[in-house]
Amino acid sequence: MNYRFYNAKILTMETTDLIEGELWVQDDKIVYVGEGGDAAAICQSLSTEPVLWDREIDCRGNLLMPGFKNAHTHSAMTFLRSYADDLPLLDWLTKQVFPMEDKLDGEMIYHLTKLAVLEYLSSGITSIFDMYLDPEATAKACVEMGMRCVQVSGASGQDGFEQSLKQMEERYHALNALDPLHSYFIGFHAEYTCSRALLEQVAAMAHKYQAPVFTHLSETKAEVEGCKERYGMSPVKLLDSLGMFDYGGGGYHCVWVDGEDMDIFAKRGMSVVTNPGSNTKLASGIAPVSAFLKRGINVAIGTDGPASNNCLDMFREMFLVTGLAKLRECDAAAVDALEVLKMATVNGAKAMHLSDADVLAAGKQADLIMIDLHRPNMQPLNNIPKNLVYSGSKQNVKMTMIRGRILYENGQFAKETDEEEIYRKANEIIDNLR
Repeated sequence: MNYRFYNAKILTMETTDLIEGELWVQDDKIVYVGEGGDAAAICQSLSTEPVLWDREIDCRGNLLMPGFKNAHTHSAMTFLRSYADDLPLLDWLTKQVFPMEDKLDGEMIYHLTKLAVLEYLSSGITSIFDMYLDPEATAKACVEMGMRCVQVSGASGQDGFEQSLKQMEERYHALNALDPLHSYFIGFHAEYTCSRALLEQVAAMAHKYQAPVFTHLSETKAEVEGCKERYGMSPVKLLDSLGMFDYGGGGYHCVWVDGEDMDIFAKRGMSVVTNPGSNTKLASGIAPVSAFLKRGINVAIGTDGPASNNCLDMFREMFLVTGLAKLRECDAAAVDALEVLKMATVNGAKAMHLSDADVLAAGKQADLIMIDLHRPNMQPLNNIPKNLVYSGSKQNVKMTMIRGRILYENGQFAKETDEEEIYRKANEIIDNLR
């Protein structure tokens, strides 16, 4: 499909300056971003034949921008949304989440992931970084629905982990070759759920493939204190001592880290994925985002899973990132909204190794969203980029395109998507699991 978007405000995220003009999409790629004008002259300047448009879309002054990158989530946990709330973290995990997850199978995860994809699309999320129990089922759901998905292994275990390692290596080959919309990284659940022997083998695999590694990291104070009791050092220092991050990677949460931990992140070129909604709801703490930024560490944003958030909403996460940083630092100037918008788009793409889907520019993947500016919360148009962070919401998402396909537009999903059947299946699954 060939699309011409015209009469648009365009936020490319190469800079935060707005362009008034047009954006063209051919098949899965952006081929032109600029002021517009005579189409034939533009084609001549691009050394291309005149384009036959399948659709020409008048944006009516609305905003085109890169889609949000949800850099940490557990999609299929939709089945636990508002099921186990207002509990301490360990009780939430051990008494509610883990027992219910033990009942899941691949087919359930497939259907529950589809429900999450609907929420991603209606929230302007065009890429997700997922960790969950059955990567094949998650991949199938995402590819079928057109969602760009990066997955990471959640390997864990204290004994008898050899099968888990073998499976991770097999998936590393198979799922990276599955589809252009899908990729897979080496990783593990967390230090506290893995034996030292398993951690050492994961690090060895990273060296074998010269690959980055991702994991939940220093999420709670108890997690860090437990690691210090076991090994005499923080989780970040332990993993670095094993060579885990010699080829980069990153950590999800990173709430309880000290200066030396942050220096390791900077030295290894690692990413931090902050999850303020989940960390607030589970009372895990406030990540030191300002300190990360001062060290030049790449900071991305994730929602975490819909059991601990409970929504998959990057607008809410963006506001919490800057709001909580200001509270933590007692400084209203901390973590500027423009930096937060970068975290939610460009930085997320960097963490997920999606360099071809980070900004709106010719040659990049056509992963973009349209924001409705003709809404009370977006008026007046004093500063559109900052207003996205401080006032924007899911109601402003007018269109979501991934790889050149419009998957959500004006409140409607693509015609091949039966959202009512997806809702019915999700409710059937939770009814049967209770």
